[in-house]
Amino acid sequence: MPLVTWLARAFDAGIRALAAIAIAALTVAVLAGVISRALGDPFAWTDEASRILMIYVAALGWVLASRSRAHIRIRFFHDLLPPKWWGVSEILINVAIVLFGLLIAAYGVELVARNLDVEATSVPLSMAWLYLPLLIGGAATVLQAIVESADVMMRMRAGLHPGGERVS
Repeated sequence: MPLVTWLARAFDAGIRALAAIAIAALTVAVLAGVISRALGDPFAWTDEASRILMIYVAALGWVLASRSRAHIRIRFFHDLLPPKWWGVSEILINVAIVLFGLLIAAYGVELVARNLDVEATSVPLSMAWLYLPLLIGGAATVLQAIVESADVMMRMRAGLHPGGERVS
């Protein structure tokens, strides 16, 4: 197995493991909040911990969906294009996705920097942790779009449509 394939699989497995841990921690935090409220002595930390964990679950899901190309894409008009123009338009779409990812990551850097010295209300964490998923999601979006563009370009050079059939 090529090193790049092995690294991609290891990355995906790591993100899935982190997502599973975040979901389990979110479940525990919500359950602790529900039980403590039912007992009449609610824990102060459960709401804030749940909010932070939900943000991480969403960001890790974003990365996983991007990696598996599971995000919704409406390709009706895109698929009507001839193969050459399909590839060109796919690369242009990925350029737009790279710009979007860079903007998200750049704003994430700014938000993390602004909140490094702000402490969360009920958990002993910097509020910067709340914005860190923007960096993760933005960077993953950029890298995935670059990989997908390279794949499209290699297929076009080989005379293949992204579906794999030979282009005439």
